[in-house]
Amino acid sequence: MPFLSETLSRVKPSPTIAVTNKARELKAAGKDVIGLGAGEPDFDTPENIKAAGIRAIEDGKTKYTAVDGLPELKEAICAKFKRDNNLDYTPAQVSVSGGGKQVLYNALVATLNEGDEVIIPAPYWVSYPDMVLLAGGTPVAIEGTLENAFKITADQLEAAITPKTKWFIFNSPSNPTGAGYSKAELKALTDVLMKHPHVWVMSDDMYEHLAFDGFEFCTPAEIEPGLYERTLTVNGVSKAYAMTGWRIGYAAGPVALINAMCKVQSQSTSNPCSISQYAAIEALNGPQDFIAENNKAFVRRRNMVVEMLNVAEGITCPTPEGAFYVYPDISGCLGKTSAGGTKIDNDEDFASALLEENGVAVVFGAAFGLSPNFRVSYATSDEALKEACTRIQAFCKGLK
Repeated sequence: MPFLSETLSRVKPSPTIAVTNKARELKAAGKDVIGLGAGEPDFDTPENIKAAGIRAIEDGKTKYTAVDGLPELKEAICAKFKRDNNLDYTPAQVSVSGGGKQVLYNALVATLNEGDEVIIPAPYWVSYPDMVLLAGGTPVAIEGTLENAFKITADQLEAAITPKTKWFIFNSPSNPTGAGYSKAELKALTDVLMKHPHVWVMSDDMYEHLAFDGFEFCTPAEIEPGLYERTLTVNGVSKAYAMTGWRIGYAAGPVALINAMCKVQSQSTSNPCSISQYAAIEALNGPQDFIAENNKAFVRRRNMVVEMLNVAEGITCPTPEGAFYVYPDISGCLGKTSAGGTKIDNDEDFASALLEENGVAVVFGAAFGLSPNFRVSYATSDEALKEACTRIQAFCKGLK
C-alpha cells in the first residue's frame, strides 16, 4: 500500500507468532493440532505473585507510574542483580518496560543511526534483526554451527567487528537452541570485545534461571567488569516466573543510555502496567524455590523430547543447557517427499507439511537465521510432547 512507510517494508511479521496463530486457526476449525511454537511456560503464575497483583487492584494502585518503572520495582531489580549476578546498579541505571522486547527495542531506537551495524549470533531470536532494521541499523549475523552446539567462537566475533559495529547482541541460554555459554566461552568473547571499545553489549538474559544439569549461568558484565560501562543487561519476569502475559521486562546499564531509553518510552507507550509492576516486585523479592521445581519438569521434558527426536529418521537433536527449546537438524530429511506429497527442499517445507499432515506446529529454522532446522518449545505438558514427538517420528518415517 503506497501510504505505508519504507521502513516497514524492510521487516517481516514474527514467524513464531504466525505459527501460533496458524495452529489456533486449525484447532478452531476442528483439526487435531499440537502447538510447539510458543515460547511460553505452561505453568501458572505463582499464587503469591498473583495475590500481589490482586492487592494492587484492591488498593487502587491503578494510576500512571513513573515512565520507566516504579521506584520500588527498580530497587527490587537492583537487589536481584546484586544477588544473582554480583552486579551493582542504582535505580537511576534501571529501566522497566512492557516486556523484554520493548526494552531491547527502546535501546536500539535510542542508539542506532543509519549504517550502524549490530552483530547477532545465529540462530537468533526472530525479533533481533527486524528490530535492528526498524531502528535504521544493519543486522550482521554470525552462524554458530551444529558442531559447536550452535555457539559462536571468539575468532568469528573478531572477524565480524568493523568500525561501523555499534552493538553485539548476546543471548544465553539461547532462544531458539537452548545453548548456554560456559564462563570460559563467554570470557573468550569478552576478551575480544575489550579490544574494541566502540562496541556495546546487549545481553539478553531472559532465560537466566532456566539452566540445567549443573550449567552455571553467567552474563558479560559479570565475567568482564571492564565492559560494565558499555553493557545493557536485559532480563524480565516472563519465563522463569511464568508471567508472559503480565508484560514486564527490565534492563540496567549506563545512566545516559537508560535516560535515552526512557525518552523513547515516554513518547510511545509511557509506563508499563502498574498492576504488573507490583506483581513483579513480589516475583523478584518473594520466594524463589518454585523455579527449581519447575526446572525439574523442564529437564524431564527436554530429555524425553531429545531422546524421541533422535529416534526420528533424518533428525539430529543436541541436548541444550537451558531455556525450554530444542533445535533439531533435519539434514537427513531434505530432498525427500512426504506421505502427503510435499517435496521437502528446506525446513519451511518440513514445518508446513508436518503441520498440515500430522498436526504438529513447530517454527522452521530459516526464521532464526540457521537452516535446516526447526524449533520445538517443550514448555507444554508431557502428554502433548510425547504425542507430538510420536507424530514427528511418523512423519519422518513416511518421507520417501
